[in-house]
Amino acid sequence: MEIKGEYRIEAPREKVFAALNDQDILKACIPGCESLEKLSDTEMTAKVRLRIGPVSAAFGGKVTLSDIDPPNGYKISGEGQGGVAGFAKGGAVVRLTEDGGVTILAYDVDAQVGGKIAQVGARLITGTAKKLADQFFGKFAEKVGAPPPTPVEAA
Repeated sequence: MEIKGEYRIEAPREKVFAALNDQDILKACIPGCESLEKLSDTEMTAKVRLRIGPVSAAFGGKVTLSDIDPPNGYKISGEGQGGVAGFAKGGAVVRLTEDGGVTILAYDVDAQVGGKIAQVGARLITGTAKKLADQFFGKFAEKVGAPPPTPVEAA
């Protein structure tokens, strides 16, 4: 499943890029995040508790940053195991462009799920994934920018 979106953040691109690499900001913005531990500049471990339809699970996994191009963006990839609930893996390409004193954050998420989670139906999973992406990037834009974020486009 692919999800794309864009947010205008009332902050300079360098500040937005720094926040994308800040463990505390990421932890506060990831829906259901219980812990986020930095292993290196490009690797973290995370524990996230999510509910997708009737399936609730705690996922533990690894997050990796790659294609790092400061302050233009990077790729973030992750894979998590949720026990009997199944697994989730995927990544997001995050691009930052300047528009005056504002930063446009564009994201392109690609995710796959398996196990019980995959059995709840593609429409429910896609809807939940879109909602989680909007929650993360919306909260991120609020924390980093000035006024509340304005969604520009969603697919």
